[in-house]
Amino acid sequence: MKRKGISFYLHIYCKILVQDLKSKMSYRADFIISTIGMIFTNIAGFISFWILFRNFPSINGWSYYEMMFLYGFSLISITPVQCFFDNNWSLRIHVYSGDFIKYCFRPINLFFYYQSEVFDIKGLGQLVFGIGTLIYSWSKINLACTPLMILKTIIFLITASLIMIAVMNAAAATCFWITNSFYVMDLALKFKDYAKYPITIFSPLFRFIFTFIMPIAFIAYYPSLVILRPDEIPLLSWLSPLFGCIFFYLSYKFWMLGAMKYSGTGS
Repeated sequence: MKRKGISFYLHIYCKILVQDLKSKMSYRADFIISTIGMIFTNIAGFISFWILFRNFPSINGWSYYEMMFLYGFSLISITPVQCFFDNNWSLRIHVYSGDFIKYCFRPINLFFYYQSEVFDIKGLGQLVFGIGTLIYSWSKINLACTPLMILKTIIFLITASLIMIAVMNAAAATCFWITNSFYVMDLALKFKDYAKYPITIFSPLFRFIFTFIMPIAFIAYYPSLVILRPDEIPLLSWLSPLFGCIFFYLSYKFWMLGAMKYSGTGS
């Protein structure tokens, strides 16, 4: 069988995306309400952040606007997992009901086919909010706005996104082995709330956990140091693109391992 290339998958994805968006737009009231709800959720989160940090000139050497930069950076980083991998939340339902078997008989990559079925357009509101926060804090910190800095920001945002995607992929894939996998995903999602803080404010134990076990420090802290503090960039910041690719690949293999072992409900 001829191996299918990137252009083939892009073509297929565009077709699936168009159909998914058409189905969502057929329920416009639900779409509008959900989008407004997402915007207000982000606004509420930002207000909580503002109340918490506005009264402190700095926290462990981090200024208010640097913290805001981390906040915006983390919002942008977690947007792809919401937009492109939201179907992970339904994986356990498909697996337990036996419906997942239908994905196993298509002549295309199983992981791609399953994930491409759903695009959560509500996440774009979060993206806009995150970009606005990042630009505002960028201007307040007086960071240089050069083509190289913008390129670095884009590269490290993409690789930071891979970390969050990897975390949720691995959490979702546990449904192939355990029954109550929802709680694993819910726990993994809750960890993202710590991504908007510098790990230096945590104890050494949690620094280790957030770096090497649940690597949420790579969602915002380590990659953002390349832009925020170019004169004191740790090695882990430079390695974050590599770690992002490695973690994503491992999560993909773990997801596929479970999918390949799947044989239906047995009934």
